[in-house]
Amino acid sequence: MNLSISVCFSCVCHKKDVPLQPSKTIGIMIHRLISQSVAADFFQGKIIAVLGPRQVGKTTLLTQLSIPNEETLWLNCDNIDDCQALEYQTTTELQQLVGNKRYVVIDEAQRVKNIGLTLKMMADAFRNNVQVIVTGSSSLELSNQINEPATGRIYEYRLYPLSLAELSQHTSAREEQRLLEQRLIYGCYPEVVTRPDQAKRILTTIANNYLYKDLLSYNGIRKPEILARLLQALAMQVGEQVSYNELSRLLGIDRATVENYIDLLEKCFVIFKLSSYSGNLRTELRHNRKIYFYDNGIRNAIISNFAPINLRTDAGALWENMMLSERVKHNAYRQSYAQIYFWRTQAQAEIDFVEIEDGAMQAYEFKFNPNKLPRAPKAFRDTYPNASFEVITPDNYQSFVGIMY
Repeated sequence: MNLSISVCFSCVCHKKDVPLQPSKTIGIMIHRLISQSVAADFFQGKIIAVLGPRQVGKTTLLTQLSIPNEETLWLNCDNIDDCQALEYQTTTELQQLVGNKRYVVIDEAQRVKNIGLTLKMMADAFRNNVQVIVTGSSSLELSNQINEPATGRIYEYRLYPLSLAELSQHTSAREEQRLLEQRLIYGCYPEVVTRPDQAKRILTTIANNYLYKDLLSYNGIRKPEILARLLQALAMQVGEQVSYNELSRLLGIDRATVENYIDLLEKCFVIFKLSSYSGNLRTELRHNRKIYFYDNGIRNAIISNFAPINLRTDAGALWENMMLSERVKHNAYRQSYAQIYFWRTQAQAEIDFVEIEDGAMQAYEFKFNPNKLPRAPKAFRDTYPNASFEVITPDNYQSFVGIMY
């Protein structure tokens, strides 16, 4: 079944769309920040798993790791023959399959039944002699399948759409500042960045096809049209608290189905959740959540709106979404274990983003208008006097997202 989210191509070619500017990244393979960390883990007796959305460059990443093609067994598990070659095999059969290759790449490994047990046998049989690398565009089954049987045998990495830090390394911080509005509207999927003249078509294709390929193969999705409407509702609520009960009433489905679908969207790397932080205050909200998209372009494709910033009413939400998704990338690539939240009281005092790392609390507000620089709410200052506070604007965001000068 093909899921469409009602993004017609005629809609995304509106004459008032933000004009696309030429980019210095056209035709260039952009270096990914995790490549050195991944390569450093080769032949350490661990299987390497690279998880992330489709079309973000997981296979391209592997080509940056200088894996010699003649020494590599490449298996694409979107191909049924490659998939079946790995299913329910004995250790001896796996050794025969690999032969004298030093690398095994298993692309889209979530397609393989019982993949966790297969990887466990590979890890035990090959140890330091063969490096096994698996990629997956969905953690629906993959994380659970590989982590339970293969406990202690996996190093897991996440790969996202290109980060502003990665882009600035290939152009410059100044160039990315020039293209900031373009990134806000069209996001940072690799093909969007390298082919800006085709950005709307590419994003529409990703949104209508690739984004849901793994979701629709999961038997928990019984109403794909409801999933599309849910995504549109979430896209309109970026930066706001999300009520599962309200979504249930809006979509005409029970709360449990809403929770299940949101969980699946998160596991397929479409969205991510931010929970509310609560210390000791009775007035602080608990068990609340906000939902963000990993890519601004996908969010805008879902609602069929590529209008320029000066014609939009959601510029603040776009800025908040991009800064949060960029911070998630930055933390993942520097292997930070920071915990992330938002903060709000029953009196509606609020802070957009709270990050806690090694016991230190940092609080941030995101303001697209640099002329509006609020202070931290008094309730927050009084309760967490040692927390730092900063307002992130288009004038000062670079260090927050990992851009180095």
